[in-house]
Amino acid sequence: MTDSFAKYASHINASNCYRHKKKTMFIFSTPSSSPSTAFFSPPRASNSKPLLSISSSNFYLRSSTSSVCSSTSLTFKIPRKPKESYLVSANMTSSVSNRTFLNAQNEQDVLSGIKKEVEAGTLPPAVAAGMEEVYLNYKSAVIKSGDPKADETVLSNMTALLDRIFLDVKEPFVFEPHHKAKREPFDYYMFGQNYIRPLVDFKHSYVGNMPLFMEMEEQLKQGHNIILMSNHQSEADPAIIALLLEVRLPTIVENMIYVAGDRVITDPLCKPFSIGRNLICVYSKKHMLDDPELIDMKRKANTRSLKEMATLLRSGSQIIWIAPSGGRDRPVSDSGEWAPAPFDPSSVDNMRRLVEHSGPPGHIYPLAILCHDIMPPPLKVEKEIGEKRVISFHGAGISVAPEISFSNVTAACENPEKAKDGYSKALYDSVSGQYDVLKSAIHGKKGLEASTPVVSLSQPWK
Repeated sequence: MTDSFAKYASHINASNCYRHKKKTMFIFSTPSSSPSTAFFSPPRASNSKPLLSISSSNFYLRSSTSSVCSSTSLTFKIPRKPKESYLVSANMTSSVSNRTFLNAQNEQDVLSGIKKEVEAGTLPPAVAAGMEEVYLNYKSAVIKSGDPKADETVLSNMTALLDRIFLDVKEPFVFEPHHKAKREPFDYYMFGQNYIRPLVDFKHSYVGNMPLFMEMEEQLKQGHNIILMSNHQSEADPAIIALLLEVRLPTIVENMIYVAGDRVITDPLCKPFSIGRNLICVYSKKHMLDDPELIDMKRKANTRSLKEMATLLRSGSQIIWIAPSGGRDRPVSDSGEWAPAPFDPSSVDNMRRLVEHSGPPGHIYPLAILCHDIMPPPLKVEKEIGEKRVISFHGAGISVAPEISFSNVTAACENPEKAKDGYSKALYDSVSGQYDVLKSAIHGKKGLEASTPVVSLSQPWK
């Protein structure tokens, strides 16, 4: 460990440890109430209180969009099937002062509405260009899906998205370190689900090792914490996970926590989807050094979020998704093939320590995601906000493998550094192996026959 996270972890190891019922637990010093400053608020004057904090040189993990549970335990309800409709329901709409997009009756109304707001000075040209691009790409993808009501689906879902983007331009939403999914008066969670749903080719999508996901549900009921160490492919990752599991595990997917990088909560076209997920907000490691003057502020902000996560884990029954690669996967340079990006050992170790010191039993599972075809990221990491959105209709998959014990994997390691590297490699190797099975099923068109003794594929929505 390095930088402030190492100092922070060292401090709690030295002074905040106590024993209760033969279990070692750690107390983190956190404010008794939520900070008044929202995440990514404009910098304050030098004599005011510092911005939100959470620090660590290696905890700047980039996740797409995402979810966080409240500090209380999950309440498990009888599973219910998701709505069949791909449309964003009209009753989800909250009152807004301008109904330019909600009143659109056709594509011409949508495109002319974008132009009208630009001319009125109420919509930045760059955002407007992105809105038009997303509309046309989304339309193309949904039409290719073969949906007999494609035009209706596109108009309904896109007018809802454009309205949310426009509303945020007028009144920007700010995220706290621990953001809870906004479900009222507009249900951003279901909006995200219904928007991505028509882009998923469920006929050619798969879940690996569904019984392990069911096992997680039982562990959560017992108050245990679950950590999903995952690769990260697109801004749609949270929706893909939820869509593939929502029939069997609706409560888990609605309460899942996503560690989200700053890009997905600052990009105007991505924010509406992020608002609908429970998040722990951090500054991405890949963009930590973009502006030297903001490095210290970002590290302090990451410290605050780290404390929020520690508080959640102490309460138990939390399921957290995290991408220790620090960003989205990209094609391998020499082959052009997509593969999970390498995990950062320090990020893995930081998360493992948090789980082990939280009190309740914790389980770390390796999770693989394959969904880059639906919303592929730029081929290279971009510094500026506002990437080009490519959207397609395609199959997707997720798979989980049995939890990996740190003590079992590192028993023969000579020192802590080798143990840290060895554990990270074990998780990564599992994710890569599962990814290859999903790739064989989806891209290799082998379907369920791609199953192996390690990864058993199924389609639990059937």
